[in-house]
This record gives sequence, C-alpha cells and structure tokens, in this order.
Amino acid sequence: MRRTIPLSLSVLISLALLSCQQTETVNPAVNTNTGETASPTKTTAATDFERLSNRLVVDVANVKEGEIVFINGGARDLELLENLATDVRKAGAFPLLTLSSDRIAQLYYQKVPEKYDSQSPDLDLKLATLPAVVFQLETNEMDGLFADVPPSRLAAVSKASEPVNSLYLKRNVRTVALGNDLYPTDWRASRFDMTKDELSRTFWSAVNTDYSALQVKGDEVRAALAAGKQVHITNPNGTDLKVGIEGRPFYVSDGIISAEDVKRGAPAVTVYLPAGEVYCAPVPGTAEGKVVVSRDFYQGQEITDLTLRFVAGKLVAMTGTGPGFAKLKAQYDASPDGKELFSFVDFGINPNFSVPVSSKLGNWIQSGMVTVGFGNNTWGRR
Repeated sequence: MRRTIPLSLSVLISLALLSCQQTETVNPAVNTNTGETASPTKTTAATDFERLSNRLVVDVANVKEGEIVFINGGARDLELLENLATDVRKAGAFPLLTLSSDRIAQLYYQKVPEKYDSQSPDLDLKLATLPAVVFQLETNEMDGLFADVPPSRLAAVSKASEPVNSLYLKRNVRTVALGNDLYPTDWRASRFDMTKDELSRTFWSAVNTDYSALQVKGDEVRAALAAGKQVHITNPNGTDLKVGIEGRPFYVSDGIISAEDVKRGAPAVTVYLPAGEVYCAPVPGTAEGKVVVSRDFYQGQEITDLTLRFVAGKLVAMTGTGPGFAKLKAQYDASPDGKELFSFVDFGINPNFSVPVSSKLGNWIQSGMVTVGFGNNTWGRR
C-alpha cells in the first residue's frame, strides 16, 4: 500500500501473525528485496491494454459524462495512456493527459534552485479543483532515484505539497493508481530474484483478478476486523506489537470504486492496482511494542536489522545497520511533525498474487500478509 499522498516518511514492514480478539495465524510472508539499480527499458505488453483501459474507465472508476479526468504516466505506457484518454472521451468525459519520467524528477533537484522547494504550489492548487477522477500510472524505472538528494529538500517539497493533497482528499477525487510497488522493471525483477517476464506475469495476473470476488472477500475481512478491538502482531524475529482498532473505519482496495465507496468518501474512493488490501488508521496512541525488519531497502541501499519501538502510538527509537539505514534515518530526521506516528495496519487478500517459490517477492496485497507503517496517515484521520 504505497499511499499516494507522501506528506511524511512512511516505512512498510511485512509481518506474519495477526490476532483480533482471538489469535488467528495467517500464512507467513517476507517482504524482502535484493538487487541494484538498472537502466530503464521499455516493457513488453503482457496484457490486453484496450481491454484493461475499458475496465479501468467503466468498471473501476465509473467515469461519467461531463467529468474532468486527469491521466498521468510515462512514455513506457503510452499505449495504455492513449487508450485511457480515448475511453474517457467515449464516456463523454474530458481527459487531460500528462507525462512524468525519472529524468524530469531528477532534473528538478539538479537544476531547480532549492529556494523554490517551499514555494506555494499555486498551479497545482488550481488544477486540483478540476478533476473528478485521476488515473496515476507508476513511472519509476530506476532504483534509488533520489539517493543523492539532501533529505531536507525532499522534506521541503513534500511539505509544500500538503495543501494540494488535502484538497484532493477534501474533494473526494476518485483515484486509480496502477503499480502498487510491483510494476515490472529491470531493477525490481533483480531485487526480487525473478526474471522480468516472471514479474510481468505475476503483476498482470494480480491486476486482472476477479474484482467482484475480491469485493466479497474484502467485505468479509473488513467485517471481521471491525468486530475486533486489538491487533497483535508477532514474528520469530522479535516483532511483538499491539495496536487498537476498535471503532476505526476499515477501507478495502478491491479494484472497484463502488457507489458505497463514493458515499464514504476519501480514502474509500482510492484504488491501488493490483488490488487486494483491507486497511485502517488505528486508534491514535495505542501502538505499543517492537517491530523488527531483518532486511529491507531504502533509496536502493540495504538495511539490516531495522528495529522500531513504539510507545503510546509514537516511534520512540529506531536502530539498524547497513548503508540504507543512515539514509532512512536522515530522511526521518528531516521530515515534518507527524513522522513519528504509527499510521496504519494493512491486510493482504489478493488470491491471484502468486510467485515462484525461489523468488524473494513479497507485497502487501499477498493473501496472509500483514503490513504496518509509520508517518503520514492524514488519509485515514476521519
């Protein structure tokens, strides 16, 4: 669950045990990564982009006549972007297509004076008043894209974007984000110890899952969790964390923005594809205990033995080793207030997400996966 509103640092930790009133064991899964940065390459289509586009516009986002629809992605996915723009217009709506790239993102920090990092985003604020729907395709082709950017600059840009992100939430803009930290790239395949073809098949199989069946499963899991009072997460690596969930609203990313989701408003109107998550922002101040991550990556560099200690819902200590830890800690230190808050707990429910036994791929949509995070959760403070 890579939230689309990066107001402050969020670190995801995948774990293995859940208890909600009574203890319930779920399938162990490990979210680990290996590999180095790879040069961007064009992805060969592994799915029917015409069919997918129609499904996204008609079934997922339910685009209506007269609506303004923003579409953003990279040159890699030009065919899908073209199809989306066409299908939006076929629905009588009005598409605005924009392109993003790693190079544009890097050039900003290389060429634009630092003094503009905190500049009021006036154009973005005006644009945010327009769309009813946003399609966002993941564009990142390189690992560690901002590895050399000073943490203070990243934090300043993130803080400047807060009013824009808040406006999208306030307006309940229906958002469909394609990628969910799984989009097939050379560097991601290498890190997961898979071929790119294997990763591509895994990704598109999960994207093309039966959303109606996923809705049913999501509603079942949401109902079970909503009846609980506390989640207790443990792992043999030393993780032992308890967090309160009583009375908190649970949201389901099931691949469809339903009429009920629209009534509930943000964040229920946001879908992450591949879908398959049930998540909530827990009761503030209730997270107590320790989370241990044996191995992970930050900005393309390895972190080992990351240990996070929470008291009264706040991160009070962070330790770890490896070259990535120093970068993670520096970014955390530079991030604005709210970075210390335990932010969410997420449960994977996608039955079509399966990987080769030899791979190191793990993701929050995987059935039986439990993911927690800290940092921004303004999307869930409702």
